[in-house]
Amino acid sequence: MREAVFYAHTFPGDSTGARWQPLKDHAAQVAQRARQHAEPFGEGDRAALAGLLHDLGKYGTLFQRRLWGEGRGLDHWSAGACLAKQAYHDAGLALAIAGHHTGLPSGDGDSLRALSLDHLRAQHPLGLRLTEPEPDQTNLKTLVQRLRADGLTLPPPLPRPLTPGTTAAQMLDTRMLFSALVDADHLDTEAAMRPDDEPPRPTGLPLDAARLLAALERRLAELAHEEGLPPATRALRADLMEACRAAGESADRLWTLTAPTGSGKTLAMLLFALTRAVRQPLARPIRRIVVVLPFLSILDQTADEYRRLVAAAGLSPQCLLEHHSLAGTQGAEDAAGCAARQLVENWDAPIILTTSVQLLESLHAHTPGACRKLHRLAQSVILLDEVQTLPAPLVTLTLKTLARLTHEKYGTTVVMATATQPAFDRLSEQVREPGNGGWQPREMAPPTLQLFERARRVTPRWHLETSTPWREVQDWLRREPQSLCIVNLRQDALELAQALSDVPGLRHLSTFLCPAHRRAVLEEVRADLQAGRPVRLVSTQCVEAGVDLDVPVVFRALAPLDALAQAAGRCNRHGRRPHGTLHVFLPQDARYPTPAYQRAALLTLSLVREAGGELDLDDPATFRRFYERLWPYTSPDREELRAAVLRQDYPAVAQLYRLIPPSSVNVVVPYGEGAALIEEARQQGITRTWMRRAQPYTVTVFRRADGTLPPHCEPVHLRGRRGAPPEPAATWFVCPYPAAYDPQLLGWQPDGGGAEPFVQ
Repeated sequence: MREAVFYAHTFPGDSTGARWQPLKDHAAQVAQRARQHAEPFGEGDRAALAGLLHDLGKYGTLFQRRLWGEGRGLDHWSAGACLAKQAYHDAGLALAIAGHHTGLPSGDGDSLRALSLDHLRAQHPLGLRLTEPEPDQTNLKTLVQRLRADGLTLPPPLPRPLTPGTTAAQMLDTRMLFSALVDADHLDTEAAMRPDDEPPRPTGLPLDAARLLAALERRLAELAHEEGLPPATRALRADLMEACRAAGESADRLWTLTAPTGSGKTLAMLLFALTRAVRQPLARPIRRIVVVLPFLSILDQTADEYRRLVAAAGLSPQCLLEHHSLAGTQGAEDAAGCAARQLVENWDAPIILTTSVQLLESLHAHTPGACRKLHRLAQSVILLDEVQTLPAPLVTLTLKTLARLTHEKYGTTVVMATATQPAFDRLSEQVREPGNGGWQPREMAPPTLQLFERARRVTPRWHLETSTPWREVQDWLRREPQSLCIVNLRQDALELAQALSDVPGLRHLSTFLCPAHRRAVLEEVRADLQAGRPVRLVSTQCVEAGVDLDVPVVFRALAPLDALAQAAGRCNRHGRRPHGTLHVFLPQDARYPTPAYQRAALLTLSLVREAGGELDLDDPATFRRFYERLWPYTSPDREELRAAVLRQDYPAVAQLYRLIPPSSVNVVVPYGEGAALIEEARQQGITRTWMRRAQPYTVTVFRRADGTLPPHCEPVHLRGRRGAPPEPAATWFVCPYPAAYDPQLLGWQPDGGGAEPFVQ
């Protein structure tokens, strides 16, 4: 029989087997890599066992014949999963092995009982065949004998009961083990199949916290002497930095940072993290810093600041990796860009800058690609900014998962930063479960600093007695040459911008503009503000939460209280004027993006009226009252999500835990390079590389109630192998209608603009 040597993988272009990877080498090397990945959280032995067993089915006769071109449609992973269940009685280990290609399956009792070779042979959920055509026990015995004959050693079986999990902590534990396995498997397979003319995968750099901290201290000294900065603002920022520096000396792992907008939270958090990394005992060092921001609109300014620090420290640019759709490495085809993309795949870098969607959805995901990087979070510092943006229905599960990461097992430090700190500690008992201690963080900025009292720079004016007609809002903007108006729906922003199209300095900002367009608008607005030119910016809430804008007057449609405070943060942001003014109004025929958003906005209205017509937006106690009243509201999805965790249903949790609604699709618009990308897609189909290049030129479009999209959203197909039938791209569309996108002001036109498509 040809399989005297058992192989794991073929080699491109070699039909003789000379360059194929022996299965014993692959299993041993994956076990070694997985052990290294999991040792920071004490699971090295389990991860190594997962590596030995993950491809056990490849010792099957049918699989070896498949490598020589005989047959297909085989399941080579379930044999190892069944052995993990039957011999080691380890549900998490079995699930990690079972899902290392197809994704973590459900781990409830019924699903685990169905994880047997006899059951899979009779009724495989994917319609696949097993690799060794023998009954269950004989099959496993044969495969294990071949593994041992190949020189590999398995630990003795463990006589203990198999107990399915029931908690969020257990789900995270399984995902972390899964992460260690799938990353090890991918790295070893990639190395074995790499052509001779391709360079090896780059190795991630260690965190040089001391040099980065020194560079940051120099940068803070420069900013302290920034020209035109009021002395009060300078003193406030210095006090905040000192508080974060002192907190970095502590060993506590769960923190909040509650500080006013414009006080320097972004650098203050980094100061905490680097101080913590320098002071951390060498026996268990901080391995990386993960900076998490909610919106793409604030990533640019943060990335620029961090890149400046890395350069000032004399470190390689690969010390900082950005994992989001606007990152420069996403479309780069040079050697540096390719290396950065490889490192981003598994977060193999000391500083990661990413989005809330990327981090939080990955922490609750089930697929190998999304979970692959999770093991890097052990012994890290995670800095989550603008945490008030976390959707209420997902709060409890999110806190359970983050609390588990701060457990001694993982040694991760979590910081929740915002100017409007939610009362998450009120949920501590709901968060508490075996494996985490609830949610009782420490605050970095002590109340004695009186940061909010000292930062008062905006006077709110409340126009909530009656509704305000949109024509009156237009008149307000016409009278204020430098102003910002924030509304709740992008359709409202579009209509308001259309009505004001004749006003000098008018700009429009919403997700009707693609990311590249929004970036250009913000650059123009900042330049005009600095030069004293007219600026009337009509925007949705995408301009809030960290966007560095400083206007004297802000108009804000009624919204949740935290959104009003964030709007105030764009007003007189740096305190260079005696005061700014925030006008809060109740729009005529007010509309809201979601029912949860509407409930929070109406709660704000109730609080204002109960307080006699106004609220103090500079008092943290105001926001505590708001969140204490908000949490009792429930969401229809919350119970469904809780039930999915209870039954350890990984696919269901991943589907339910979505920060962005699943009904949305990406539409590439004819802005900038988008036009060329549209033509490329129509002519050739799309690839993963095309998707990365297209991200800055996409708008998010939601399906209608009947599941359809506007007619000017044209479907595209995935570029497959030559001769294969085209496959539709489920979430990618293009808009080949130039009039459907206004590159000057309005962006995406929901009605399509009534234009003809590009000439073929």
